Amino acid sequence: MGFYVNPSADAFEAVLKTGRYVDKSGLIAYMNSVIGTSDMLVASTRPRRFGKSFAAKMLAAYYSKEANSKALFEELQIAELGYEEYLNKYDVLLLDVAAFISMADDICDTVTDIQSEVISELKEVYPGCIRENTKSLLKALMQVNGKTGNKFFVIIDEWDALFREAKDDETLQKSYIQLLRSMFKSPQTSQIFVGAYMTGILPIKKYGTQSALTDFREFTMLEPGPLAPFIGFTETEVMNLCKTSHLDFSETQRWYDGYQFEKVMKEEKSDGQAPKRRSIVQHVYCPNSIIELVKNEKFASYWAKTETYESLKDYIDLNYDGLRDALVDMLGGKRCKINIRTFQNDITSIKNRDDIFTLLVHLGYLAYDSDKREVFIPNEEVRGEFITAVSEGRRPELANAVKVADNLLTATLAKDEMKVAEIIESVHLAETSPKNYNDEPALRYVVIMAYLTSIDHYLRFEELASGRGYCDILFLPRLGSQKPALLIELKWNKSAEKAITQIMDKQYPEIMKKFDYKGKLLCVGLNYSTKTGRHSCKIEEYNG
Repeated sequence: MGFYVNPSADAFEAVLKTGRYVDKSGLIAYMNSVIGTSDMLVASTRPRRFGKSFAAKMLAAYYSKEANSKALFEELQIAELGYEEYLNKYDVLLLDVAAFISMADDICDTVTDIQSEVISELKEVYPGCIRENTKSLLKALMQVNGKTGNKFFVIIDEWDALFREAKDDETLQKSYIQLLRSMFKSPQTSQIFVGAYMTGILPIKKYGTQSALTDFREFTMLEPGPLAPFIGFTETEVMNLCKTSHLDFSETQRWYDGYQFEKVMKEEKSDGQAPKRRSIVQHVYCPNSIIELVKNEKFASYWAKTETYESLKDYIDLNYDGLRDALVDMLGGKRCKINIRTFQNDITSIKNRDDIFTLLVHLGYLAYDSDKREVFIPNEEVRGEFITAVSEGRRPELANAVKVADNLLTATLAKDEMKVAEIIESVHLAETSPKNYNDEPALRYVVIMAYLTSIDHYLRFEELASGRGYCDILFLPRLGSQKPALLIELKWNKSAEKAITQIMDKQYPEIMKKFDYKGKLLCVGLNYSTKTGRHSCKIEEYNG
């Protein structure tokens, strides 16, 4: 039993003892199904605080010969799926690349340290099997296999740490990739290994369009495949935690929901036809955020500020292909189309806006809708991180957009009509060119952008059927908010007063009954005159 070779089950046992473990042992069933097959090499990548290390500890405890972990698993889901065939049956190598980096005298020594430290332990576990001058980890494993016939299950946690922490050292990165290739892309791979499980934030590095380790099956935030239930907490798991902890699930959704995976289901037809496939969306939550919520019983941001946060600030400061405008759109609740295929799976080969947004999906700052191929800010917690990063960054126009939106909402609630018109005017001048500002939809875009921070306090609806027509924009206060509802009507070349008249004549406030809303309602009329080139505003409180 060692640190790297055949580790104990202590680390996983400590997780279970917290009493807040969410059972992800179904992952073991998947890994058991691919052991010794052509699919035995698995890479599962996800953002920080999404349970990567927990999964690595669990697999190590399950497979390691020295773990003696039956008692840990007999009450978990895997026991119902059949678990004894491979339980504590294999020699396990557990390599935490981030830990090797932290222990190295110089980060450049990391690859050498990995091999020398593991070989040293292998010599202790298998005395007389490894030749004295052996420096290659692959050769050491081959020598053990040749003498004993034993095969290994390899777990590599934080596989991509070198690509993140030594992002400019291509020589070190290439030597590391060469080590992995020697182990997992050689004729000896199937002879030495029964399986491998790699975790990380970034998918396996690409060179051109080809993965550096083509034999690995990769499951990512973009394409999680059958590992989707084990990446983060599912909606059902979060609902159960909220129930047992007496937490408001709807508020939990607002703060932490938003990541989503598409899952293909089979639907049987009763008339004897072949089953049709249908897709459902699986909602996923960051495990760390939910566990911290349960521990603290407080809705807040638990997003850890690591080096990925610094990356977020750096990329916000860039303005590839209109990045700034897209970020403002997403802060206001909109989505952005992207092409995920150009990304090279590192943090230096960034060539365009799509690469940045794809990276932010892998880092957890954006969610991805695979059906529509769109990215968006997933929830209130992450949105708060964007706001903070914008405020601390070197893009004053982004920080100013947030400040302007806050001022606009304040002026609206104070019924300061001149100030509202003035702020809308400033956003119009900043966001649109004269040739594109030529109709009511253009005005709608400016108004939505101007109220971008309203999402902190409101749910926004557009073109909502109400009374005898359709109200342009409704801001409905979120649960627990003390702010009034805002019903906004837009006019082009008419008047703000006519907008208010239309709200009343067509009985738009009737829509509030559908939401069972009984609070205060402000009716806001906004007009733009092409003749004067100015905006006007009228605000009245509804007392019907």
